[in-house]
Amino acid sequence: MYKALIVDDEKAIHIAVRKLGNWKEFNMEEPESAWNGKEALQKMRESKINIVFVDMNMPVMNGSDFLKEASIEFPETKFIVISGYDDFRYAKTALQANALDYLLKPIAREELNNVISRAIHLLDESSAMQAGKNGNISETGLTPQTLPPAIKSYIDTHFSEDITLELLGNTFFFTKEYLSRLFKKRYSCGIYDYVLKVRMENAKKLLSSSNYQIQQIAYQTGYKDSNYFSKAFKSFYGISPTEFRTEQAR
Repeated sequence: MYKALIVDDEKAIHIAVRKLGNWKEFNMEEPESAWNGKEALQKMRESKINIVFVDMNMPVMNGSDFLKEASIEFPETKFIVISGYDDFRYAKTALQANALDYLLKPIAREELNNVISRAIHLLDESSAMQAGKNGNISETGLTPQTLPPAIKSYIDTHFSEDITLELLGNTFFFTKEYLSRLFKKRYSCGIYDYVLKVRMENAKKLLSSSNYQIQQIAYQTGYKDSNYFSKAFKSFYGISPTEFRTEQAR
């Protein structure tokens, strides 16, 4: 999941970007906050930030100084300037730092989401290119078109194991963000949602056609805790495993 950061000394901008961005649609958490360039650099050094929205006029360290330093230290990050000034000097600084866009306040929803989409597209492309350079595409024999079915097949076979996005990333040699996006685009559901669906469908079959205890079925469908399994089953089907089995026996 890509992470974003808002760098602005105006609280209203932080609120506006969070409210106007289609974060769930982009499979992203709401952005983190920094109130000046110095604080933003510290946050970027502590955790990986992929997209940064930055104001130009701030105290302590302004946007121009921040961009000059951050664009060198974090060349893969996508910077988007949000400014209240239609000033050529600021625009020039943004261009020199390879900023993706220069948005003027007040922020427009469509304009904001268009630039977020562009940033994500570039990040995905970079991930795919890096995998290609490392020889991983040829090593696995997979392409962006064949990756989603391969992931689906893997889940269908390994659903009883501990499947995480990190595991899939290591297995298929792409970032977990890229794999998540490709899978959702192809199947209109998230990877974890599909894992849950496969586990629940198999649990239902075992409850109907076997004499396994609930604890055994939980283990065979990827759950070490039978209570957690029962809660997941009831949340998915609206009925507990025991109640389902009782109904099937009638």
